[in-house]
Amino acid sequence: MPLALKKLVLATLLTAASSVPARSANPRAEEPTKAAGGYDFSFDTLLEEAKGLAGKPYAPQRSTLPAGIDKLSPEQYRSIHFDREAAIWRREGLPFRLELLRAYFNQKAPPVTVSTVEGGTARDLIATPAMFQIAPSVTQLGTVSLPLSGFRLVTQLNSKKTWDEFLVFQGASYFRGVAKGLLYGLSARGLAINTAEPVGEEFPAFTHFWIERPAPRATAIVIDALLESESITGAYRFTVQPGLVTVMDVTCTLFPRTDLHVVGMAPLTSMFLFDETNRGRLDDYRPEVHDSDGLQITSSTGEHVFRQLANPTKLQVSTFTTRPPEGFGLVQRSRDQSDFQDFDDQYERRPSAWVEPKSDWGPGAVELVEIPSGRESNDNIVVFWRPSQGLAAGHPAEYAYRLSWLAEPALPKGLGQVMATRSGASLDGKRRVFLLDIVGAGEKTDGLSVDASASAGKISNVALTSNTGMHGLRASFEIDPSNADLIEMRLRVMRGDQPVSETWLYRWTAP
Repeated sequence: MPLALKKLVLATLLTAASSVPARSANPRAEEPTKAAGGYDFSFDTLLEEAKGLAGKPYAPQRSTLPAGIDKLSPEQYRSIHFDREAAIWRREGLPFRLELLRAYFNQKAPPVTVSTVEGGTARDLIATPAMFQIAPSVTQLGTVSLPLSGFRLVTQLNSKKTWDEFLVFQGASYFRGVAKGLLYGLSARGLAINTAEPVGEEFPAFTHFWIERPAPRATAIVIDALLESESITGAYRFTVQPGLVTVMDVTCTLFPRTDLHVVGMAPLTSMFLFDETNRGRLDDYRPEVHDSDGLQITSSTGEHVFRQLANPTKLQVSTFTTRPPEGFGLVQRSRDQSDFQDFDDQYERRPSAWVEPKSDWGPGAVELVEIPSGRESNDNIVVFWRPSQGLAAGHPAEYAYRLSWLAEPALPKGLGQVMATRSGASLDGKRRVFLLDIVGAGEKTDGLSVDASASAGKISNVALTSNTGMHGLRASFEIDPSNADLIEMRLRVMRGDQPVSETWLYRWTAP
């Protein structure tokens, strides 16, 4: 698979605020049937299953369409959509509903099994055509079971009058969450293996999900999942509470089949095409196009870092910190519609995602991968925690973290944050000019200074002025790259020896 990862093909990419139709188009809509035989299930049994599979050669199932469905044209097959009136628990008045997603046409990944759990007993769901809305051109399919690619969960997120999608698992180990008032954007993954490595990336997949039946007044829902790939198996538990911030507490135990040297824990995947720093490279009517515009890190020492994202001309890999941070994530700080001028995609409503370790992750680094891309349909940004020792075959590894989907992670009160970065050529064309708009530290410059540095080149004309329009500050400087091909830049606003802004980082590369 190429490094420029394809965006997930989700059943409803931007329907987090859409309402359920008043009437179903399928009068025969019925909830999925359950396999006749239930079986005992707990997270402990999942752990045992994952451990047992890791001791055997990887044997993925083949995804094939059943008789009747395999005769449909691609257009006919894609017209089949889950009927929301057939959602699990819809008729029981519970606070969450579960909807199934059919397999892709010509899906090569193993099929996904979805099960419900109640009172310690699990039952696998069987998806029949009666649960789907089907185009008139599709003839009767009988009672065959449709293979699945994942599921989505809905709740009354934005209003008591609508049932909104807030979480979807679909495609390998990818999943997306959304918070109140936001739309789907960046993705998370269960695990990343060999990202940006010459040997090629390996994509583990969630092959079986067990979803606990929620209590009548539950505010959270529990999902267990089995992860499988050629190199590893894993047992995952997600406890998800949707709201103004949608919080996912994640625990996992991994069972490596082989030694893994490049492993990404809590990986996030997003799209960054251009903003005010590189807009001139692409001919587009919009000022910015991105799902995320920065990597934010709170280090173990308490330093707050913001690394502006880039769409480089060559693959870039950057590492940060040597100890597990208090938190890291991909953020979307551009929140005005005028930032994008895109009424359809509404990038200003894309969520940020923030990871907080909840166990001892050991030594390692936050690793950022930026992949050249010319299309907004490509997810070209990846970030994760990379353990310095990797994972050893036959040695289980346990991790716990909190993943929050929200508008933006909070910074300490009074600490300025960079809301916009702009760059262009100086009047004589010999230097690069950078302008940083900072809010949250006031707009008075008295007693403040700019601490700016670069790994190469020469910085000049450093200035700090009031930005009354934003009730903030504007820091600016020029840099002469000389003959450098790559320059790491760093800037923060200081009062004496104390920072009053986060630390801004930027990697400049020669065109």
